[in-house]
Amino acid sequence: MIFGTLPSGRQVEQIELSSGRLRAEVLTYGAIVRRLEVSGVNVVLGLDTLDDYRTRSRYFGAVVGRYGNRIAGARFTLDGVEFTLPANDGPNCLHGGTEGFDAKVWTVAERSDSSVTLTLVSPDGDQGFPGTLSASVTYTLEDDALRIDYATETDAPTVVNLTNHSYFNLKGEGDVLDHVVRMESEHYLPVDDDKIPTGELAPVKGTVFDFTEPHAVGERFEGAYDHCFVLDGGVTVTGGDLTMEVTTTEPGVQFYAGGMLDGAATPYGPFAGLCLETQHFPDSPNQQQFPSTVLRPGERRTSTTTYRFR
Repeated sequence: MIFGTLPSGRQVEQIELSSGRLRAEVLTYGAIVRRLEVSGVNVVLGLDTLDDYRTRSRYFGAVVGRYGNRIAGARFTLDGVEFTLPANDGPNCLHGGTEGFDAKVWTVAERSDSSVTLTLVSPDGDQGFPGTLSASVTYTLEDDALRIDYATETDAPTVVNLTNHSYFNLKGEGDVLDHVVRMESEHYLPVDDDKIPTGELAPVKGTVFDFTEPHAVGERFEGAYDHCFVLDGGVTVTGGDLTMEVTTTEPGVQFYAGGMLDGAATPYGPFAGLCLETQHFPDSPNQQQFPSTVLRPGERRTSTTTYRFR
C-alpha cells in the first residue's frame, strides 16, 4: 500500500510482514520499521504520516548511514585524503549527515509474506562520503524474532556503519524507565562533552554502566544513557510481560534511553522508548585503535542483528 507521497512526487510504500505472533510494517522511506507487533502489542515508536517522518522524527525506526552515530569534527581522513561531511550535531556529523539514509527512498528488491529486502545506491560524494555505495537491508520475521541483515559494497574506498534506530517500548505505552536491562559487556566507551569517544575502552565494573547484572533504565544515572558498549555477548531487556533478546555480529551497541525526546519536536516525551543500535564504534574513522569501518572495492560488508521476543 502507498503510505504517502513526497514533494518530489515520489511515492512511499508500506510493506506489511507477518509470521506467527509477529506483525511488522516497513516503509520504503528510510527503510523504517514503522510498527512491530508482538501478540498485538506494538513495541516500537512510530509516526502517523510521511510528513511526520520528514519533520518530527528522531530517526524513529530508520536505517541510518552511511555512518551511524557520530564522526568528530564532521571530517575524516582515508588513504591520505580528508573528507568533509555535514555538521548536523554541533561540530560533528551524526547518522550520515543532513540527508542520510533515513531520508532516502529505498527500492523493494524482494518480498514475501514474512520478509522484505530493500536496496539503496548512494552516489560518490553523497553527504561528503567517497565512493558509490550499494546497500541492502533485509527484514525477516522468524521464530518470534525480527532479523535484520545488512550488506554493502563500494567502487572506491569509503567508511560505512549501518544500524537500525528503532525505539523500543515493550509495554507499548508509558516510559521505559522501569525496563530492566542486562548486557554482556565488560567495557564501554567514555565520551567527551560532544559525545565523542575519548578512545578509552573503560571497565564497567563499579560504574553506572555495569549491566552485567540486571538494572532498570531509571535506577541509576537518571536514565541518561547514550553510550556505546563493547559487546561480549547479547543484550536482554524486560518490560511488562515481554522480554527482548538482542544478538548481533557487530562489535558494539549504542544504548540510548530516549532522554532527549522532548514531546514538542516529536510526538513522544522523554524516555518513551529506548534504542539498542548494534554497530561499529562511534568516530572509528578518526580512531585507528577501534575496529575498522573502512570498506574497499571487491569487499562485501555484511552484518546481522536479531531481536527475539519471549
